Amino acid sequence: AAIVEAVREVIALPDPIGQVTKMETRPNGLIIGRKRVPLGVIAIIFEARPNVTVDAAALCLKSGNVCILRGGKEAIRSNRCVAALMRDALVSVGLPADCISLVQDTSHETANELMHLDGYVDVLIPRGGASLIRTVAKEASVPVIRTGEGVCHIYIDNEADLDMGAKVLFNAKCSRPSVCNAVECLLVHEAVAEDFLKKAVPLLDQHNVELRCDEKSLSILGSRAKTAEESDWDAEYDDYILAVRTVSGMDEAIDFINAHGTGHSEAIISNNYFKAQHFLDAVDAAAVYVNASTRFTDGGEFGLGAEIGISTQKMHARGPMGLEELTVYKYIVRGDGQVR
Repeated sequence: AAIVEAVREVIALPDPIGQVTKMETRPNGLIIGRKRVPLGVIAIIFEARPNVTVDAAALCLKSGNVCILRGGKEAIRSNRCVAALMRDALVSVGLPADCISLVQDTSHETANELMHLDGYVDVLIPRGGASLIRTVAKEASVPVIRTGEGVCHIYIDNEADLDMGAKVLFNAKCSRPSVCNAVECLLVHEAVAEDFLKKAVPLLDQHNVELRCDEKSLSILGSRAKTAEESDWDAEYDDYILAVRTVSGMDEAIDFINAHGTGHSEAIISNNYFKAQHFLDAVDAAAVYVNASTRFTDGGEFGLGAEIGISTQKMHARGPMGLEELTVYKYIVRGDGQVR
């Protein structure tokens, strides 16, 4: 039902193709505009979740692109089923079935071949764990949009509503810990660390969240936590594990996030407007939050209907990628005989 609803939301969105986003007349009389066009052939390499098969296909179709889908072995039967349904639906309305193609072989060889289809694939989007994304980015010879690596942080300021902060942290860590927008590291101002942890830990205890702490937070939590290793500050756990670190203030928190984050989603909990504004400006990430959970970084939650991935890079698209992000633009120029 959720997959079907996502498709209906995509259907209801405006079609981006052909939109003229800019038009001006130059002093020489040339009329120069910028128009949205499809990217072309989009390949998606992804892991288990079969909803990605439908989301990607629906977004690509509506944005005028062809998609080649290569899912993992975990859900190949579901992927074959939904791909066959969508291909039949395309034929029923007079479109080529091959607007949507599913790679039937889930071996590493087919993924490797897809990464090197220069001249056939215009862009490749990997969706899955960090190892998949890094492998594709390293090995592919076709253009790649990196998505999904999520080492996300929440910073609790000394001017935060601590009860609200505890609830936001609980949601960001525990509502679905295996996804890329779940928080992996808590940064808490040293002046409120003890009071905040007393409020947050009972909530985290509901899911037996393992806490890996720096020296100061460990002195507060005692046997409830364990000492963090250096690798914990860069870990995407995708599990009920949370790294905890005390900081002297917001500037230290920002520096730490920019050094250890993956450019996905970061949050500050603070009632100080000016601090929050500085955090928004200074943190380098696709989505930056004030007093809200990082779990909202999602195409559906952002009003995009669905998403083909969450880009953590800065070229072309950043954050949840919906219809507009699956387009590029071309310049259209009209004249009446101008020469240079």
